[in-house]
Amino acid sequence: MSLVAERPFGELEILMRAYQQADSAAADMLFNRLSPQVFQFFLGQVRNREQAEDLLQEFWLRIHKARATFRPGEPLLPWVYAIARRVKVDQYRRTRRVKEHEYQTEQLPETVVHEPKSSSLPEMAELLKTLPEAQRETVLMLKVSGLSLEETARATGSSVGAVKQRAHRAYETLRKLFGREL
Repeated sequence: MSLVAERPFGELEILMRAYQQADSAAADMLFNRLSPQVFQFFLGQVRNREQAEDLLQEFWLRIHKARATFRPGEPLLPWVYAIARRVKVDQYRRTRRVKEHEYQTEQLPETVVHEPKSSSLPEMAELLKTLPEAQRETVLMLKVSGLSLEETARATGSSVGAVKQRAHRAYETLRKLFGREL
């Protein structure tokens, strides 16, 4: 169930405007309303609770620094998810640089040991891992965070048609994977 559908239109935008005017109570309310959604978005991306918490903290630092750039009258969620997406991309780039450095300094193991699966049904998180980054991000924004097609398009800097196409391709891939795993 999405928190987006439960809120009256404009409530978050009103809180953001008050936050821009240094209203600490509005900032607390905005934090409490958005954190669960954004945390789920990050958790779906990194699949690690500690990393998702770190990303959420970085996200709120960036929101605080960028709060003056929010334009009253515009929808808040696309702006918020655009920032969340940038936080995730920046974290991915940092992690990739560290891993590349680690691989250069460590010897890789010769064999890989695979653990047997404990359940015959695939975990959704495991299936989502198989999707390309853009498709996984789109599914998480649409289904986990409850954003509309238009809001997802704004957050990702793409067209509604591109979001529809990525979602359709992701759903088709998931259907095939889910069917094959059973």
